[in-house]
Amino acid sequence: MISRPQSGPNLFAAAGLDKDAPRPLADKLRPSKLDEVVGQDHLLGPDGVLTRMLSTRSLGSLVFWGPPGTGKTTVARLLADATELHFEQISAVFSGVADLKKVFDAARLRRESGKGTLLFVDEVHRFNRAQQDSFLPVMEDGTIVLVGATTENPSFELNAALLSRARVLVFKSLDAAAIEKLLARAEELEGKKLPLDEGARTALASMADGDGRASLTLAEEVWRSARPGEIFDQAKLQEIVQRRAPIYDKAQDGHYNLISALHKSVRGSDPDAALYYLARMLDAGEPPLYICRRVVRMAIEDIGLADPQALVIANAAKEAYDFLGSPEGELAIAQAVLYVATAPKSNAGYAAYGAAKAVAKSAGSLVPPKHILNAPTNLMKSEGYGRGYTYDHDTEEAFSGQNYFPDALPRQQFYNPPERGFEREIRKRLDYWAKIRKERGGE
Repeated sequence: MISRPQSGPNLFAAAGLDKDAPRPLADKLRPSKLDEVVGQDHLLGPDGVLTRMLSTRSLGSLVFWGPPGTGKTTVARLLADATELHFEQISAVFSGVADLKKVFDAARLRRESGKGTLLFVDEVHRFNRAQQDSFLPVMEDGTIVLVGATTENPSFELNAALLSRARVLVFKSLDAAAIEKLLARAEELEGKKLPLDEGARTALASMADGDGRASLTLAEEVWRSARPGEIFDQAKLQEIVQRRAPIYDKAQDGHYNLISALHKSVRGSDPDAALYYLARMLDAGEPPLYICRRVVRMAIEDIGLADPQALVIANAAKEAYDFLGSPEGELAIAQAVLYVATAPKSNAGYAAYGAAKAVAKSAGSLVPPKHILNAPTNLMKSEGYGRGYTYDHDTEEAFSGQNYFPDALPRQQFYNPPERGFEREIRKRLDYWAKIRKERGGE
């Protein structure tokens, strides 16, 4: 990510800007060399993917996938420098087909004069299918080396044809050590320490949420706000800079990743992890009723009859939230999450229904056995409808043991409850009934 001041020619003079014009700290600390990038050692370390590519002086098309502020743009620019390619940058948000044609034409002219082009496309997932397809011929003939950057999952957002011609590299959120490196470099550049005590400094790194650019923006806010000699503690820091919202798009990967983590924590009977992910989702603005629906699904899919109360409590949490609203109603959701996380687990009902659907679909429209069909007319009685049916309540155990599957379908066993929770008792009951059925020739 962002790092030390750029060396070399005065970029501001070249751009016609006043060299004394204010520059954001993140821009001042933008790396001028790849080894100044922090937090991406899996790509740029001694054995990193990009390090290996550069050692061969050969660079193929790439897709950089990762959250904001992790260095995607900076690395693309430095890769162009390292491979002596002309660097061209566009944003899919502001560019269309006409803009792409101009870029491609310029790259072809450049290529004729012996200079290659690295085209960096920010937010590449914003291009539609036709626009993405327009890259294919110029990638294949070597007119450009494409480096696309996206915060969204390329598997869902980019065409398969484009993905097949580019390697996806994952950029990681910056950890606390990487953020600390940036803060230390900022202090070195500014010639002064951040006016934060140890707890506040740790909190600032947490507020950045893995975004290096955000950490430097927060540092700037601290320096602007501090009076001479003032040192902020964590409470004062939060008051001054407010709290940066977590990176979380309710329609994209952040949403699905967290709900998946919550569901699997519940399935894994880890109430503490489940509460953590619940708190993160609520903190990020996830609609509580959506979470309620998911908890109901967990109660059905992962607990089922091992604890029939789980579904009751999940539905009750939804009703309580409807009645109380936020924030009081969120406690009801938390209690439901705790209940389903600590309940005995069984997917026997879920698996049984899936198996029954598969057999029903493959077996076709088999007629039920006539002895369990009603016979409201004389014709139906004459055809044997209802003949030989035993009313279960008339038997000693209220269980006749008759066969209820179609005659053409051998008896099936879809539901196989484990010996956990309430299903332990169901298992005993089914085994007892199976014994009686066998004795009476019902199977």
